[in-house]
Amino acid sequence: MKRHLTARAIVIGILGLLVITASSMYVALRMGALPWPTIFVTVLSMAVLKKARASTLQEINVTHTIMSSGAMVAGGLAFTIPGLWMLNPDAVFPPMSLITLAVVGAILGTLFSALLRKRLIVEEELPYPMGIAAFNTLKASEEGGSGAKTLFTSMGGSVIFTLLRDAWGKIPALLTPFGGNALVPSFSFWVSPMAAGIGAIIGPVYALFWFGGAIFGYYLLTPVGIRTGLFGDMAAADVFRQNLGIGLMIGTGLGVFIHALFSKILRPKTLEEKPKKSQRTLFLISLVLLLAVILLSLGTELGFVEALVLIVGIYLTTYLSGMLTGQTGINPMEIFGILVLLVIRLISRPSLLASFSIAAVVAVACGLTGDVMNDLKSGHLLGTNPRDQILGEGIGGVIGAVVSVIVLLAMKHAFGGFGTAL
Repeated sequence: MKRHLTARAIVIGILGLLVITASSMYVALRMGALPWPTIFVTVLSMAVLKKARASTLQEINVTHTIMSSGAMVAGGLAFTIPGLWMLNPDAVFPPMSLITLAVVGAILGTLFSALLRKRLIVEEELPYPMGIAAFNTLKASEEGGSGAKTLFTSMGGSVIFTLLRDAWGKIPALLTPFGGNALVPSFSFWVSPMAAGIGAIIGPVYALFWFGGAIFGYYLLTPVGIRTGLFGDMAAADVFRQNLGIGLMIGTGLGVFIHALFSKILRPKTLEEKPKKSQRTLFLISLVLLLAVILLSLGTELGFVEALVLIVGIYLTTYLSGMLTGQTGINPMEIFGILVLLVIRLISRPSLLASFSIAAVVAVACGLTGDVMNDLKSGHLLGTNPRDQILGEGIGGVIGAVVSVIVLLAMKHAFGGFGTAL
């Protein structure tokens, strides 16, 4: 397969990566949320490379893969590490330990995404709405005509709509036909072209199940539970509903994972060269995992056993992260970090610093997985060399990890702490 990871793609991708990663860290800390950078970096890469000599859509695809790889690494750190300083403002987190956590998370996220690509993208054909949107953007730029006109008209309209809503306050962000009462929560519509676009991409099956879960949780389970005395008040119902949702989500993912594992074990091997290839791959994977255990054990607050359990947890949660991102476009990376931390606390008693380290490395790996899988989806549709994409993502993820730590510590130094004052 033709190489699409060019020197030009690497240089442009890294330059964009520096800006996107730094801005993503600020946005995540400031807003407590981080939108996917996929479409923005796709348009930016296209604008830079489209007129370049002998450029291809696949080269542009690899460029925006590199450019976006640090954003979710920044998100993984931003959604976990500041909690340490909120609990203990005087806590000291050694910069090299923080860099080690971020780099290991980025490497493991890239590795496990490469292993999951065939299952989630090729075999299950999950939609990955952001990946499809990036693909459509690139194809529209090449084909022109009505497709490009529709895409860029809708993009421009969305920009204007969002400015009218958020910057100038001319359009309400929420429509609330029912304000709620002691039994039933309020019923609101989020006025968002982005959410409507995601629904249009993922299709009615995923969208309706998502909507059905919200209706069940908020407008059936909550009022019935309060009425029957199962919940004392709305706050107790909210806690139960959130735990129920996370449990259903994680349990479903584990069930799918176990089914896939047994299917792979029981599937007969038909190609003679397949075992040799698997042995080489297994050796490389084992080497990376061994290095990860060593780095976590020697370079952070984690012990050897904690590092081993952590890596197993990262593999499981990156699978769940890839599956959820593919189905809904949502990636609750910090939730996965908390989940793995709770499991490790059943067998160990990590310190406060080690606890946040565990949550952070899981969140970084899962965050990067969501980004990688979106990029691999667009690459699959475009015919981009997946090895080039994965290598580019790995390069960008490691650089993004270092940049994210530098920006996080710089912001802590500048603002003096984290919380409502930031």
